[in-house]
Amino acid sequence: MDTLFNSTEKNARGIPQAPFIENVNEIIKDPSDFELCFNKFQERLSKYKFMQESKLATIKQLKTRIPDLENTLKICQSLRNHSDEGDESDEPILLHYQLNDTLYTKAQVDIPEDRADLKVGLWLGADVMLEYPIDEAIELLKKKLADSEQSLTVSTEDVEFLRENITTMEVNCARLYNWDVQRRQDLKQAQEGTKNLKI
Repeated sequence: MDTLFNSTEKNARGIPQAPFIENVNEIIKDPSDFELCFNKFQERLSKYKFMQESKLATIKQLKTRIPDLENTLKICQSLRNHSDEGDESDEPILLHYQLNDTLYTKAQVDIPEDRADLKVGLWLGADVMLEYPIDEAIELLKKKLADSEQSLTVSTEDVEFLRENITTMEVNCARLYNWDVQRRQDLKQAQEGTKNLKI
């Protein structure tokens, strides 16, 4: 039975593949081992479900984060493009931005004459904002966006892998449970048959 859970088959992130029970009698040689075996399968099933919940939470965070990164990148690129045009009027840019989930407002952004002086502040999280030159900010945002998209792809693959393994483990648990029910019924019938024998 221990060899079932020591499978070397894993996905790219090291999540082990669920074993499939073809014949319960080959796994449980002694009926007294049923509880131990069933508990191991239940434990593995709960681990898969926990991993799936964790990956789904990661996907939810990434699906919120990616649009924010895309919007921030788009704004930074617009600022850089505006400064590249070298507008002679030196008039500030009028921007509309989201202040809250349901609240938008306007802002005037003064573009410095020298592009090297063009800087943006990026929220890094944990109430930390850093000021970056526009080109560095764009490179950082592109890298963060690519990393987030890669993480989303990986997490989505893991969720699908876990979903398949959860199904396999649920089938295994059902087969083990049904085997035990059948064994108990057979044992009960055998005991009743023995009672009916008269010597």
